[in-house]
Amino acid sequence: MKKLFRFLGYSLLTLFALVIIFLAVLFEKDIPVEKLKPKYTNSASHFLPLMGMQVHYRDEGNPNDSVPLILLHGTSSSLNTWDSVVLFMKDKKRLISIDLPAFGLTGPNPANEYSFAYYNRFLDSFFLQRNIKQCMIAGNSLGGAIAWEYTAANPQKVTKLVLIDAAGYPNLNVKGSLGFKIASTPVINNLLLYITPKYLVRKSLEGIYFDKNRVTDAQVERFHDVAISEGNRKAVLGIFKKGFEREPEKINTITTPTLIIWGEKDGLIPVANATLFQKNIKGSQMEILPNIGHVPMEEAPKKVADLMITFIQ
Repeated sequence: MKKLFRFLGYSLLTLFALVIIFLAVLFEKDIPVEKLKPKYTNSASHFLPLMGMQVHYRDEGNPNDSVPLILLHGTSSSLNTWDSVVLFMKDKKRLISIDLPAFGLTGPNPANEYSFAYYNRFLDSFFLQRNIKQCMIAGNSLGGAIAWEYTAANPQKVTKLVLIDAAGYPNLNVKGSLGFKIASTPVINNLLLYITPKYLVRKSLEGIYFDKNRVTDAQVERFHDVAISEGNRKAVLGIFKKGFEREPEKINTITTPTLIIWGEKDGLIPVANATLFQKNIKGSQMEILPNIGHVPMEEAPKKVADLMITFIQ
């Protein structure tokens, strides 16, 4: 019996040591934003001091357009999600894409507050600083929820609304993304503060695309880099732990002309939710894109750009 206990003791110690070594190998420090700026900014990039942050945004297209189209990305993404759409649209419209607080090169906000009310205040402050009195807003996923929440609260400021696989209603019968599943799992999700392997990033991206072959090494590296940008992991984990207040009844109050675009094969937010948005936003238009996943602006940028151009013109 003593030999058995001794064996079990040695086995547990060995296992513990292997786990420590494994975690030490995978451990990654946060990357300072200054190191990422040369890699993920371009000539259209700006940094605006706002609410205790340096907000990264890009202002492209027609500078004389007084009613720009604001582009909002989803959870764990960045303004780069719109790069291809911008290329197809910037000769027709002024386009402002933003790294939202907690994400991209903007990073966390000092108050560590993330709610729809906070993002409403953030957009109001951003528009005030940029002298934007009216705008159009397009948002994907969480960005879509922020877009419709802002529109519901400020109908006089938003002339048109575009929702692309937007959050807002409960997500039923979906596969989900590996990264999102881990981030939503208590206790285990704390490991994401220190360990964010590129393999996990790749599997998560493959979970949001319908065509997994579209996931490139460059995309994996970008998502990985901005995920571990200074403070982002802590901020995003806080969002997953706390969640956002759900008030879908506000959607019924929206009267702003609205275009709903959805990937038929979205594994994160079911295509059935597109029908709910269309039903509850009176007069809205809906376009379902076949064989497209959660991020149509990345999988089918030309189609998305054409739909938005037709809608806003």
